[in-house]
Amino acid sequence: MRITVSGLPGSGTTSLSRYLSERHGFSLISAGEVFRQLAKEHNMGLAEFGRLAEGDSSFDKMIDARQKEIAGQQDNIIVEGRLSGWMVENADLKIWVHAPIGCRVKRIVFRDHVVDEKTAGDVTLEREQCEALRYRSYYSIDINDLSLYHLTLNSQHWGVEALGAIVDTAIAQIKRESPE
Repeated sequence: MRITVSGLPGSGTTSLSRYLSERHGFSLISAGEVFRQLAKEHNMGLAEFGRLAEGDSSFDKMIDARQKEIAGQQDNIIVEGRLSGWMVENADLKIWVHAPIGCRVKRIVFRDHVVDEKTAGDVTLEREQCEALRYRSYYSIDINDLSLYHLTLNSQHWGVEALGAIVDTAIAQIKRESPE
């Protein structure tokens, strides 16, 4: 089974992906973690590294191609990333996790140790705009088009356990329906 988990920064995709990976024993690939590691290796913040990536498509394309390649060769995998639903066409389950910007900013302040919510909000919105431009430019993808997702989940209202339970039900249903 191949599952993709996508969403905007701070929506909870990484937490849900980790839950699913541990619960089902699936491997996990995280584009966000790869992007954060690359930013760190370049001694840059995420927004600054995003601007660099905006001028050099090789960063995004490398991450996207690697996700697609691994997901195509492996079964029982969770592929987490903003574009994973678009990149892993043969996914059995495509999930979009969303939450309002205020909720996401609070999480980002905590997760990334940002000084305050105003700064986190400004950086997050800049990052999202930058990414949306890159996705449209590189792949003609509108990140706001959620039509390809099987499930869209609001992480403001439910924690990771509750979201996981919803996805666990979907996984069980897919397993019942698929011929072995």
